[in-house]
Amino acid sequence: MHRREPSNWLTYQHLNFLKRQVSFTGSCISCNWFDGTHKPQTEFSHLKPTAENAAVQNVSASRKAGSPDEPPHVQVETEEEKQARLDRQWKQLKVDRADLPDIYARLSKIKLTALVVTTAAAGFAMAPVPFDPIIFFVSSLGTGLASCAANSINQYFEMPFDSNMNRTKNRPLVRGQISPLHAVSFALACGVPGVALLTLAVNPLTGFLGALNIFLYTCCYTPLKRLSITNTWVGAVVGAIPPVMGWTAATGCLEPGALLLGGFLYSWQFPHFNALSWNLREDYSRGGYRMMSVTHPTMCKRVALRHSLGLIGLSTLAPVLDVTTWTFPIISLPINLYISYLAFRFYHKGDRSSARKLFFCSLWHLPMLLLLALTCKKYSRNQEGATLPAASLPLTLPAN
Repeated sequence: MHRREPSNWLTYQHLNFLKRQVSFTGSCISCNWFDGTHKPQTEFSHLKPTAENAAVQNVSASRKAGSPDEPPHVQVETEEEKQARLDRQWKQLKVDRADLPDIYARLSKIKLTALVVTTAAAGFAMAPVPFDPIIFFVSSLGTGLASCAANSINQYFEMPFDSNMNRTKNRPLVRGQISPLHAVSFALACGVPGVALLTLAVNPLTGFLGALNIFLYTCCYTPLKRLSITNTWVGAVVGAIPPVMGWTAATGCLEPGALLLGGFLYSWQFPHFNALSWNLREDYSRGGYRMMSVTHPTMCKRVALRHSLGLIGLSTLAPVLDVTTWTFPIISLPINLYISYLAFRFYHKGDRSSARKLFFCSLWHLPMLLLLALTCKKYSRNQEGATLPAASLPLTLPAN
């Protein structure tokens, strides 16, 4: 380029334009070069017209031979082509108000939100304090709103990839039932009041945990799904926080019992999700998600077995921390052994049938485990004194 001005640079477009201006006549080409002093003429007798140039000359000759009064050819657009063109254009999205409840329910993953609220309620009920129905209702409502917000933002981020998976291709954003702005507005309308309720009406610690869970789910777990298999461990932490929130909503502090309940949810999620993802490996692969079942199948089976056995140890730890009586590890041992047996079969066989059985077992195992823990709960001294009959209470006579 010899450091010339950009406007004077010779580009490929300039050379291509000059090439089209060259006229091929016979076997020689005449080009005039002007340098201000002379007009040399150079002949290239060794060049011959190519097939492309011959085609251009034939088209030019046919145009000259045509009638000057002949109207230009106009392509008529068919009805199908017109409809396809209109579909590709931006258009206003109309939403029927009668469909909004169903759309919002699917946008917030209502079944997953119900599970989150249930585990938070279990954490509230397991706390060794008197039961407060108002705080219980407010904390459950705030937790549910926070879960709706997190799930909506998750679907907003994963919208370009959900269309590639059979499991998620019917989500509202993928089908165009609502706009992305509508989905984000719904998430804000749920998340802000939810965190505010937990912070102001319950306690700041529970509000902080709710906001932290939204952040972990949307800003850590969601992008990690396409980057690393560590997303499964981050997702397990997200699922372990709701029972901790229930405990802190009741007590106002973070205690070992809250961490124990969080540990139950943390370990339970590995046999549950690993078995689920095993039969969805093709879907996750098409969506571009890096799951253990896709990239590390042996580790997927091993981790599911390890955490199934870990549930037995956590159940034994509950009476040690004064959360339950010693009856709990005994009566929970059969269901913990059964899910461990199914996890061992899944580890040994690694087929769809064993994965399906482990997944369906996990669906009833968690509520059964939490229910057994609730029946064996160790009450606080205040609650034990309040539940004693009046005849057993010490009688104090007034002093004269």
